[in-house]
Amino acid sequence: MIAIRGATTIDRDCPEQIRERVKELLDEIALKNGLSDGKIVCIMFSNTPDIRSLYPAKAAREAGFYDCPLFSAAEPGIDGSLKFCIRVMILAEITASPLHVYLHGASVLRRDISQCINIAIDGPAGSGKSTVSKILGKKLNILCLDTGAMYRACALKCLNEGIDVSDAESVSELIVNTDIDVGYTDGTQKTYLDGKDVSVEIRKPEISMAASTVSANGSVREKMVALQRKIASKTSCVLDGRDIGTNVLPDAKYKFYLTASPEVRAKRRADENKQKGFDTPYEQILKEIIKRDEQDRTRLIAPLTIAEDAILVDSSDMSIEEVVAFIENKIQEKI
Repeated sequence: MIAIRGATTIDRDCPEQIRERVKELLDEIALKNGLSDGKIVCIMFSNTPDIRSLYPAKAAREAGFYDCPLFSAAEPGIDGSLKFCIRVMILAEITASPLHVYLHGASVLRRDISQCINIAIDGPAGSGKSTVSKILGKKLNILCLDTGAMYRACALKCLNEGIDVSDAESVSELIVNTDIDVGYTDGTQKTYLDGKDVSVEIRKPEISMAASTVSANGSVREKMVALQRKIASKTSCVLDGRDIGTNVLPDAKYKFYLTASPEVRAKRRADENKQKGFDTPYEQILKEIIKRDEQDRTRLIAPLTIAEDAILVDSSDMSIEEVVAFIENKIQEKI
């Protein structure tokens, strides 16, 4: 059972606005958390003492939330507290991380989730960007968008069609009629290529170098960047890649550049491949990483660079947990 929290405010104490704001709040929570019939166990409200004309629980019942117990309680008056505020806690039978909702004046209570924030994490191959981004997204209850998976899907399409990923003209022609999309199931991103789930296929070692090459293609980048910006404009999210802070989301408030020595990154990638069933020699991976670093830094379109306002994080001697804690603390300092 998961507890989902939320709050909203009204402008004045009148039944009509209480009904409107309570319905808006509950509908938004239900939509974001996929609360279909039967998943809500109970709904508990509290409200500041300046709200007297209608119990929020009664407003919820009138809004159609009548298949579960509803409770209301008045909060004690506290000097300096938010006025005309309605808080809610929903207990629900879901397994995914809860997405809390704070609307109207109540957004000041949780700026970290009521504002649309974008976190850009750039860095070279094997630096741990994807792992850190996933953990960070879960801890902050925001979307983690794996941008690299999109380019890997493009590379997979080229390889499946027998097209040389370095043939810019052929790749550009192919990408026009290629559909790349992402979806989320239980908090996990699924990558779709022309309607097919390719989340596992794109993680094969041979896709990595091909993705680096195909991502330098202007037509591919234009299409993927447009999709990434569209997603980021609508919801708070963590994006990781090579040029998120410098090109994709140059106005992102939170930017980090995560790196480590080539040797450390090669060791991590070798261990990761072994866990996935790919027994690739360390020496081969180290050569590929060094080659890819050079390729990513020197490509003409959106090369790998550190944004001027990004915070540099060298994880060579840091655990994943330490990296996440460091980044999380830096974000909280700015919120």
